[in-house]
Amino acid sequence: MIQALILINVERGSVPQTAQQLLKIDGLYEVFSVTGEFDLVALVRVKEYDDLANVVTAKVAQIPSIIHTTTMVAFKVYSRDDIEQSFNIGVE
Repeated sequence: MIQALILINVERGSVPQTAQQLLKIDGLYEVFSVTGEFDLVALVRVKEYDDLANVVTAKVAQIPSIIHTTTMVAFKVYSRDDIEQSFNIGVE
């Protein structure tokens, strides 16, 4: 599973509508409205790098209200579930 984050800048006033459009894209699982340099952060989960390329260049880039994106591919995902499971090994 390939996971990536897409940092997104959108036109002023278009955050809610753009987030809803993004959620219609297969492979895009969550969209966060955030503070700071970017307006939205989208979480992508796909099986192949070609799928990631399709999501970013063919789908996300086609939404007219999006001004700029920066995509970061995750090397490793650390989660609270992983930590809790490691402490529970052998415990019944």
